[in-house]
Amino acid sequence: MSKADFWKDEESSKAVIKELKALKASADPFIKIETEYKDLRDIVSIATAEDADALRHFKNDLGRLGQKVDSLEFNSILNDPQDRSNAIMSVNAGAGGTESCDWAAMLLRMYSRWAESKGYQIVLIDQLAGEEAGTKNVTILIKGDFAYGYLKSESGVHRLVRISPFDSNKRRHTSFASIDVIPEVPDDIPIDIKETDLKIDTYRAGGKGGQHVNKTDSAVRITHLPTGIVVQCQNERSQLKNRSMAMKILKARLYESERQKKVKEMESAYEAKKEIAWGSQIRSYVLHPYSMVKDHRTDHETGNAQGVLEGKIDEFIEAYLKSGKK
Repeated sequence: MSKADFWKDEESSKAVIKELKALKASADPFIKIETEYKDLRDIVSIATAEDADALRHFKNDLGRLGQKVDSLEFNSILNDPQDRSNAIMSVNAGAGGTESCDWAAMLLRMYSRWAESKGYQIVLIDQLAGEEAGTKNVTILIKGDFAYGYLKSESGVHRLVRISPFDSNKRRHTSFASIDVIPEVPDDIPIDIKETDLKIDTYRAGGKGGQHVNKTDSAVRITHLPTGIVVQCQNERSQLKNRSMAMKILKARLYESERQKKVKEMESAYEAKKEIAWGSQIRSYVLHPYSMVKDHRTDHETGNAQGVLEGKIDEFIEAYLKSGKK
């Protein structure tokens, strides 16, 4: 950055600045903790057993420092090059009809609440509503530092057990929905997509009716013929903008597909997401006859199911990432 011609190439200089910020974000917390540790070490070396007030402050400061060390240790787990990326999340209703569509909507709300608590931005890309309630599938972009690093732990089938609000006999129902999370890839990553390999369809996006009804075929669906990957976007009124976003998602899915082929662990984890039904779930949410959420990969569980559904999922994310590190 100190070179005289640093700003001549704006794109290159932005990339260097971005890299510098990432490196500082990794190094600065450690340097700060090390400084605080040395300060506390100096304080305890001159304190006496009779100085109760000073020792009480020391114990409090030491406790806070311990929490910072734990946080720093956890963040060091997120060392994959893609972990800092934005996350593209898809929620798909599985076996269970209206029940599963409602469950998919509940999961969307849960992850939206979690993202908001982190200060992340949520962009709706595409959504298909259920016939009676909820949503059949929805794709969102979650923008924020380490969004993918955290949310990659959520890919898989999620199972809900509850008394159905759609059953007049108040019977217990089991519903399934799947979560798929991939990292958003930068525009400068070379992904060769040939126009001849694409089938592009346009259609009229769903609207609220009245003055909000869509009068043009602005929604875009792109099929990548060699792989069969299908992406679609209808959140923008402009067909051009929808196509641009759909291409961005296609690029991310193709990149992720290639990355999984090269990284054996990622490939096996992706294939572990089986049929969206019995026996394939990664996590169960039980609301009746008792309250419990349990992750079947780590055995981590909590009785605060309502809190989890309100977006308090950090303990499950941390348990999964720590288990992978071990």
